[in-house]
Amino acid sequence: MATGFFALLDDIAALMDDVAVMGKIATKKTAGILGDDLAVNAEKASGFISSREIPVLWAITKGSFLNKLIILPIAFLLSAFLPWAVTLILILGGVYLAYEGAEKIYELIVPHHHETVIVEETELTKEEVLALEKTKIRSAIITDFILSIEIVIIALGTVLDKPLLTQIMVVSVVAIIATIGVYGIVALIVRMDDLGVRFIKLSKDKKNISYYIGTFLIKALPMVIRALGIIGTIALLLVAGGIFVHYIDFFHHVSEDLLSSVPSILKEFIFGLVIGFVALFVLNSFKFIWKKIKK
Repeated sequence: MATGFFALLDDIAALMDDVAVMGKIATKKTAGILGDDLAVNAEKASGFISSREIPVLWAITKGSFLNKLIILPIAFLLSAFLPWAVTLILILGGVYLAYEGAEKIYELIVPHHHETVIVEETELTKEEVLALEKTKIRSAIITDFILSIEIVIIALGTVLDKPLLTQIMVVSVVAIIATIGVYGIVALIVRMDDLGVRFIKLSKDKKNISYYIGTFLIKALPMVIRALGIIGTIALLLVAGGIFVHYIDFFHHVSEDLLSSVPSILKEFIFGLVIGFVALFVLNSFKFIWKKIKK
Protein backbone atom coordinates (compact mmCIF):
# COMPACT_ATOMS: atom_id res chain seq x y z
CA MET A 1 0.00 0.00 0.00
CA ALA A 2 2.74 2.40 1.04
CA THR A 3 4.83 1.37 -1.95
CA GLY A 4 1.95 2.15 -4.31
CA PHE A 5 1.38 5.52 -2.65
CA PHE A 6 5.03 6.54 -3.00
CA ALA A 7 5.05 5.30 -6.60
CA LEU A 8 2.05 7.55 -7.27
CA LEU A 9 3.88 10.50 -5.72
CA ASP A 10 6.91 9.71 -7.88
CA ASP A 11 4.71 9.67 -11.00
CA ILE A 12 3.14 13.00 -10.02
CA ALA A 13 6.59 14.53 -9.40
CA ALA A 14 7.82 13.26 -12.78
CA LEU A 15 4.70 14.69 -14.47
CA MET A 16 5.12 18.08 -12.80
CA ASP A 17 8.80 18.14 -13.76
CA ASP A 18 7.84 17.36 -17.36
CA VAL A 19 5.18 20.08 -17.25
CA ALA A 20 7.70 22.61 -15.90
CA VAL A 21 10.25 21.82 -18.63
CA MET A 22 7.71 21.82 -21.46
CA GLY A 23 6.02 24.91 -20.02
CA LYS A 24 9.32 26.78 -20.18
CA ILE A 25 9.80 25.76 -23.82
CA ALA A 26 6.20 26.66 -24.73
CA THR A 27 6.51 30.05 -23.02
CA LYS A 28 9.63 30.83 -25.05
CA LYS A 29 7.83 29.83 -28.25
CA THR A 30 4.90 32.15 -27.48
CA ALA A 31 7.07 35.07 -26.31
CA GLY A 32 6.84 36.80 -29.69
CA ILE A 33 3.05 36.89 -29.66
CA LEU A 34 3.05 37.95 -26.01
CA GLY A 35 5.17 40.95 -26.99
CA ASP A 36 2.68 41.95 -29.66
CA ASP A 37 -0.23 41.24 -27.30
CA LEU A 38 1.41 43.53 -24.76
CA ALA A 39 1.90 46.34 -27.28
CA VAL A 40 -1.64 46.07 -28.68
CA ASN A 41 -3.33 46.04 -25.29
CA ALA A 42 -1.17 48.85 -23.89
CA GLU A 43 -2.32 50.96 -26.83
CA LYS A 44 -5.98 49.97 -26.49
CA ALA A 45 -6.05 50.52 -22.70
CA SER A 46 -4.57 54.02 -22.96
CA GLY A 47 -6.34 57.19 -24.08
CA PHE A 48 -8.98 57.16 -21.34
CA ILE A 49 -9.28 59.45 -18.35
CA SER A 50 -7.13 58.04 -15.53
CA SER A 51 -10.07 56.94 -13.38
CA ARG A 52 -11.35 54.66 -16.18
CA GLU A 53 -8.09 53.02 -17.34
CA ILE A 54 -8.04 50.23 -14.74
CA PRO A 55 -11.80 49.39 -15.06
CA VAL A 56 -11.39 49.20 -18.84
CA LEU A 57 -8.29 47.03 -18.50
CA TRP A 58 -10.05 44.75 -16.01
CA ALA A 59 -12.95 44.31 -18.44
CA ILE A 60 -10.50 43.34 -21.21
CA THR A 61 -8.70 40.95 -18.84
CA LYS A 62 -11.96 39.16 -17.98
CA GLY A 63 -12.72 38.93 -21.69
CA SER A 64 -9.27 37.43 -22.27
CA PHE A 65 -9.87 34.72 -19.64
CA LEU A 66 -13.24 33.94 -21.25
CA ASN A 67 -11.54 33.70 -24.67
CA LYS A 68 -9.12 31.11 -23.34
CA LEU A 69 -11.91 29.15 -21.63
CA ILE A 70 -13.52 28.86 -25.07
CA ILE A 71 -10.32 28.13 -27.01
CA LEU A 72 -8.61 25.62 -24.67
CA PRO A 73 -11.25 22.81 -24.75
CA ILE A 74 -11.53 23.07 -28.56
CA ALA A 75 -7.73 22.93 -28.91
CA PHE A 76 -7.50 19.82 -26.68
CA LEU A 77 -10.31 18.08 -28.59
CA LEU A 78 -8.49 18.77 -31.87
CA SER A 79 -5.25 17.46 -30.38
CA ALA A 80 -6.97 14.26 -29.24
CA PHE A 81 -8.99 13.51 -32.39
CA LEU A 82 -7.58 15.65 -35.24
CA PRO A 83 -3.91 16.39 -34.44
CA TRP A 84 -3.21 17.34 -38.05
CA ALA A 85 -5.70 20.21 -37.65
CA VAL A 86 -3.51 21.72 -34.92
CA THR A 87 -0.58 21.89 -37.37
CA LEU A 88 -2.84 23.34 -40.08
CA ILE A 89 -4.18 26.04 -37.73
CA LEU A 90 -0.62 26.74 -36.62
CA ILE A 91 0.51 27.34 -40.21
CA LEU A 92 -2.54 29.47 -41.05
CA GLY A 93 -1.94 31.43 -37.88
CA GLY A 94 1.67 31.91 -38.97
CA VAL A 95 0.45 33.44 -42.23
CA TYR A 96 -1.81 35.78 -40.25
CA LEU A 97 1.04 36.81 -37.94
CA ALA A 98 3.36 37.38 -40.91
CA TYR A 99 0.65 39.44 -42.63
CA GLU A 100 0.11 41.53 -39.52
CA GLY A 101 3.85 42.19 -39.15
CA ALA A 102 4.24 43.07 -42.83
CA GLU A 103 1.19 45.36 -42.70
CA LYS A 104 2.72 47.30 -39.81
CA ILE A 105 5.97 47.76 -41.74
CA TYR A 106 4.02 48.76 -44.85
CA GLU A 107 2.03 51.36 -42.93
CA LEU A 108 5.27 52.72 -41.51
CA ILE A 109 6.77 53.06 -45.00
CA VAL A 110 3.52 54.21 -46.64
CA PRO A 111 1.70 56.19 -43.91
CA HIS A 112 -2.08 55.87 -43.72
CA HIS A 113 -4.47 58.25 -42.07
CA HIS A 114 -6.13 56.72 -39.02
CA GLU A 115 -8.94 58.47 -37.23
CA THR A 116 -8.14 58.71 -33.55
CA VAL A 117 -10.59 59.44 -30.79
CA ILE A 118 -9.35 60.84 -27.49
CA VAL A 119 -11.69 60.57 -24.57
CA GLU A 120 -12.06 63.90 -22.79
CA GLU A 121 -14.26 64.05 -19.73
CA THR A 122 -15.32 67.64 -20.49
CA GLU A 123 -16.42 66.92 -24.07
CA LEU A 124 -18.44 63.73 -23.68
CA THR A 125 -21.36 62.79 -21.48
CA LYS A 126 -21.08 59.82 -19.12
CA GLU A 127 -23.24 57.71 -21.44
CA GLU A 128 -21.03 58.58 -24.45
CA VAL A 129 -17.86 57.74 -22.52
CA LEU A 130 -19.29 54.36 -21.48
CA ALA A 131 -20.43 53.64 -25.05
CA LEU A 132 -16.95 54.45 -26.39
CA GLU A 133 -15.40 52.28 -23.67
CA LYS A 134 -17.59 49.34 -24.65
CA THR A 135 -16.56 49.74 -28.29
CA LYS A 136 -12.85 49.75 -27.45
CA ILE A 137 -13.25 46.88 -24.98
CA ARG A 138 -15.07 44.81 -27.59
CA SER A 139 -12.36 45.56 -30.16
CA ALA A 140 -9.60 44.64 -27.69
CA ILE A 141 -11.30 41.35 -26.74
CA ILE A 142 -11.71 40.37 -30.41
CA THR A 143 -8.01 41.09 -31.02
CA ASP A 144 -7.14 39.13 -27.87
CA PHE A 145 -9.21 36.19 -29.14
CA ILE A 146 -7.12 35.97 -32.32
CA LEU A 147 -3.85 36.30 -30.42
CA SER A 148 -5.04 33.81 -27.79
CA ILE A 149 -5.70 31.22 -30.51
CA GLU A 150 -2.10 31.61 -31.66
CA ILE A 151 -0.72 31.47 -28.12
CA VAL A 152 -2.66 28.28 -27.35
CA ILE A 153 -1.89 26.60 -30.68
CA ILE A 154 1.82 27.44 -30.58
CA ALA A 155 2.06 26.21 -26.98
CA LEU A 156 0.14 23.07 -27.97
CA GLY A 157 2.43 22.55 -30.95
CA THR A 158 5.41 22.16 -28.60
CA VAL A 159 3.77 19.27 -26.72
CA LEU A 160 1.82 17.44 -29.45
CA ASP A 161 3.93 14.32 -28.94
CA LYS A 162 3.22 14.29 -25.19
CA PRO A 163 0.29 12.59 -23.37
CA LEU A 164 -2.99 14.51 -23.36
CA LEU A 165 -2.76 15.24 -19.61
CA THR A 166 0.65 16.86 -20.08
CA GLN A 167 -0.73 18.89 -23.00
CA ILE A 168 -3.63 20.14 -20.91
CA MET A 169 -1.44 21.12 -17.97
CA VAL A 170 1.31 22.80 -20.02
CA VAL A 171 -0.98 24.77 -22.33
CA SER A 172 -3.31 25.80 -19.50
CA VAL A 173 -0.37 27.08 -17.43
CA VAL A 174 0.99 29.02 -20.43
CA ALA A 175 -2.47 30.51 -21.10
CA ILE A 176 -2.86 31.64 -17.48
CA ILE A 177 0.66 33.07 -17.29
CA ALA A 178 0.14 34.84 -20.61
CA THR A 179 -3.06 36.53 -19.44
CA ILE A 180 -1.85 37.53 -15.98
CA GLY A 181 1.59 38.55 -17.22
CA VAL A 182 0.44 40.61 -20.21
CA TYR A 183 -2.37 42.48 -18.49
CA GLY A 184 -0.39 42.97 -15.28
CA ILE A 185 2.40 44.65 -17.24
CA VAL A 186 -0.14 46.65 -19.28
CA ALA A 187 -1.66 47.93 -16.02
CA LEU A 188 1.77 49.17 -14.92
CA ILE A 189 2.43 50.80 -18.29
CA VAL A 190 -0.85 52.70 -18.55
CA ARG A 191 -0.40 54.07 -15.02
CA MET A 192 3.10 55.41 -15.70
CA ASP A 193 1.87 58.91 -16.45
CA ASP A 194 -0.31 59.01 -13.31
CA LEU A 195 2.67 57.93 -11.22
CA GLY A 196 4.67 60.67 -12.92
CA VAL A 197 2.06 63.26 -11.96
CA ARG A 198 2.26 62.10 -8.34
CA PHE A 199 6.05 62.51 -8.34
CA ILE A 200 5.72 66.02 -9.79
CA LYS A 201 3.21 66.94 -7.08
CA LEU A 202 5.65 65.67 -4.46
CA SER A 203 8.29 68.05 -5.81
CA LYS A 204 6.10 71.03 -4.80
CA ASP A 205 6.99 73.01 -7.94
CA LYS A 206 10.72 72.55 -7.34
CA LYS A 207 13.04 71.02 -9.93
CA ASN A 208 14.35 68.28 -7.67
CA ILE A 209 14.79 64.52 -8.22
CA SER A 210 11.07 63.90 -7.69
CA TYR A 211 10.23 66.40 -10.43
CA TYR A 212 12.65 64.85 -12.94
CA ILE A 213 11.45 61.31 -12.21
CA GLY A 214 7.84 62.40 -12.71
CA THR A 215 8.64 64.23 -15.95
CA PHE A 216 10.56 61.21 -17.24
CA LEU A 217 7.67 58.82 -16.53
CA ILE A 218 5.16 61.06 -18.30
CA LYS A 219 7.36 61.50 -21.38
CA ALA A 220 8.39 57.83 -21.40
CA LEU A 221 4.85 56.41 -21.69
CA PRO A 222 4.30 57.05 -25.44
CA MET A 223 7.89 55.99 -26.17
CA VAL A 224 7.40 52.71 -24.28
CA ILE A 225 4.21 51.95 -26.20
CA ARG A 226 5.93 52.82 -29.49
CA ALA A 227 8.94 50.66 -28.61
CA LEU A 228 6.69 47.76 -27.69
CA GLY A 229 4.99 48.12 -31.06
CA ILE A 230 8.33 47.87 -32.90
CA ILE A 231 9.51 44.93 -30.79
CA GLY A 232 6.13 43.24 -31.23
CA THR A 233 6.29 43.62 -35.02
CA ILE A 234 9.75 42.04 -35.20
CA ALA A 235 8.60 39.28 -32.85
CA LEU A 236 5.55 38.54 -35.02
CA LEU A 237 7.74 38.00 -38.09
CA LEU A 238 10.18 35.84 -36.13
CA VAL A 239 7.40 33.66 -34.71
CA ALA A 240 5.75 33.32 -38.14
CA GLY A 241 9.07 32.51 -39.83
CA GLY A 242 9.83 29.92 -37.16
CA ILE A 243 6.48 28.23 -37.83
CA PHE A 244 7.15 28.08 -41.57
CA VAL A 245 10.68 26.71 -41.15
CA HIS A 246 9.71 24.02 -38.63
CA TYR A 247 6.33 22.91 -39.96
CA ILE A 248 6.58 23.25 -43.76
CA ASP A 249 9.06 20.87 -45.41
CA PHE A 250 9.76 23.13 -48.39
CA PHE A 251 10.87 26.07 -46.24
CA HIS A 252 12.80 23.72 -43.95
CA HIS A 253 14.80 22.39 -46.92
CA VAL A 254 15.38 25.88 -48.31
CA SER A 255 16.56 26.95 -44.88
CA GLU A 256 18.95 24.00 -44.56
CA ASP A 257 20.24 23.93 -48.16
CA LEU A 258 20.29 27.49 -49.52
CA LEU A 259 20.56 29.47 -46.30
CA SER A 260 22.71 27.15 -44.23
CA SER A 261 25.27 29.87 -43.48
CA VAL A 262 22.63 32.40 -42.37
CA PRO A 263 21.86 32.60 -38.61
CA SER A 264 18.57 30.88 -37.77
CA ILE A 265 17.00 34.02 -36.29
CA LEU A 266 17.71 35.93 -39.51
CA LYS A 267 16.32 33.07 -41.63
CA GLU A 268 13.09 33.06 -39.64
CA PHE A 269 12.78 36.83 -39.96
CA ILE A 270 13.34 36.65 -43.75
CA PHE A 271 10.73 33.91 -44.23
CA GLY A 272 8.25 35.75 -42.04
CA LEU A 273 8.83 39.04 -43.85
CA VAL A 274 8.61 37.59 -47.38
CA ILE A 275 5.49 35.51 -46.74
CA GLY A 276 3.96 38.41 -44.84
CA PHE A 277 4.34 40.76 -47.79
CA VAL A 278 3.03 38.09 -50.17
CA ALA A 279 -0.07 37.70 -47.97
CA LEU A 280 -0.41 41.50 -47.77
CA PHE A 281 -0.17 41.81 -51.58
CA VAL A 282 -2.75 39.07 -52.14
CA LEU A 283 -5.22 40.53 -49.64
CA ASN A 284 -4.80 44.12 -50.87
CA SER A 285 -5.24 42.92 -54.48
CA PHE A 286 -8.42 41.12 -53.49
CA LYS A 287 -9.72 44.24 -51.73
CA PHE A 288 -8.91 46.36 -54.79
CA ILE A 289 -10.67 43.97 -57.16
CA TRP A 290 -13.66 43.71 -54.82
CA LYS A 291 -14.02 47.50 -54.73
CA LYS A 292 -13.91 47.63 -58.53
CA ILE A 293 -16.60 44.94 -58.78
CA LYS A 294 -18.85 46.76 -56.28
CA LYS A 295 -18.54 49.99 -58.28
